[in-house]
Amino acid sequence: MLLPLAVMSFCWAFGVLYWYMRYSDWAIYRPMFPLPRYAGGEGQGEGDRFSRSAPMNPVYEPAEAPLTLTLSPGVPGERGSEAEHLLKSPATDDDKDVTVTETKPPPPPALAPAKEGEYNRTRIDFHLPMPRPKVRGPVIDFHCHLLAAHHAKGWFESAKHFGIDYFVTMCPIEEAVGLQRDWGDRLQFIAVPAWREVTGNWYDNFLNRLEMFYNLGSRIVKFHMAPGTMAMRKYRLDSPELRPIFREIHDRKMAVMTHVGDPDTWYHGKYAADPAKFGLRDEHYQMWEAALAEHPKDVPWIGAHMGGNPEDLPRLQRLLDAFPNLYLDCSATRWMVREISKRRETAREFFIRNADRILFGSDQVSGDDRGFDFLASRFWCHRKLWETAYIGPSPILDPDVPDDQQPVIHGLALPDDVLQKLYHDNAIKVLGQVGVGFGWG
Repeated sequence: MLLPLAVMSFCWAFGVLYWYMRYSDWAIYRPMFPLPRYAGGEGQGEGDRFSRSAPMNPVYEPAEAPLTLTLSPGVPGERGSEAEHLLKSPATDDDKDVTVTETKPPPPPALAPAKEGEYNRTRIDFHLPMPRPKVRGPVIDFHCHLLAAHHAKGWFESAKHFGIDYFVTMCPIEEAVGLQRDWGDRLQFIAVPAWREVTGNWYDNFLNRLEMFYNLGSRIVKFHMAPGTMAMRKYRLDSPELRPIFREIHDRKMAVMTHVGDPDTWYHGKYAADPAKFGLRDEHYQMWEAALAEHPKDVPWIGAHMGGNPEDLPRLQRLLDAFPNLYLDCSATRWMVREISKRRETAREFFIRNADRILFGSDQVSGDDRGFDFLASRFWCHRKLWETAYIGPSPILDPDVPDDQQPVIHGLALPDDVLQKLYHDNAIKVLGQVGVGFGWG
């Protein structure tokens, strides 16, 4: 009697585990269980609420057409390849026709070497104590690039010194798994495609990565639509090829972040040399407004880097007035220091008027040679710019202006209630609208 009962209990437990790992919203290991390949069609596949091309009646491809999986080994680092298991299935007798190939992922954008003369040209001692921001609750950086798990220890040490606690970050999916395991209570992830991939499989790969990020808890998707990126990738926000990706985002009720536009110094410089290739700013913002008009009104859209146009605050005001679900982040240290400081009074009025719609972001980017002082230079500038009336030279060299015209920080000294929303409240509100938060009450 005991043996049959034990067998039945084992089968029941395995069945529950199988269902959970394959079908539940938290099933990041769902691909462990081989799924049928579907041929075309629309709708939802059996057991997968967000299948992209799964008809109600699946059509299996013939065994004569072997399935090929392309796996990316990950970005070099301590945990660079831990996300491979998200795509791999265990070997079984049914896998005889499956071939597995490995290709290296496209390299991340090349980072300029960290030179002290460029990140601390004024010889500031960044290790001097700095009081925490006057904020109830943790300070949240809503736009950054913690690119690798082995960068995290130094990253969080520098952030702690400057009173910045939690981060909404972009990184390769290959690194996100290790980061979530070790620092997940202090991170939220923004889903991004493979760095600089321009192959014909880019769209399918982005959809796959979007699903993996979603299963790790990400509820924001980033589109980099700067003029140079659009010229390189040969697509725009309104390209028909992106419609399946936006449809997936809408179905999952994920927020969108976009980098549209670039500094005026670029539009008047390298972009002006070839407008046929790079386009004009007004064209880019017409494209963005059309996409905003189609986006669900109850789901946030974040315009990175002050909507990519801090030089034109009236334009940003028109966008905020027209689209109630639009938020801006104030990331990109050199850009903000230069352009916000130039128009200190009008910028301060803009931040106060739109206190409910602006998120703090640093655009901090980690790197193997980016130690405490490099990271500190960015955090230091942001805190001086938003919290204080400091007037003085920026410690960071701005390559977009001549040496004799380097920016002078003119701090906004924002009121405490505005800083509360900028550093904390607005981030909690936006994340809450897509059903996520951080690991505290």
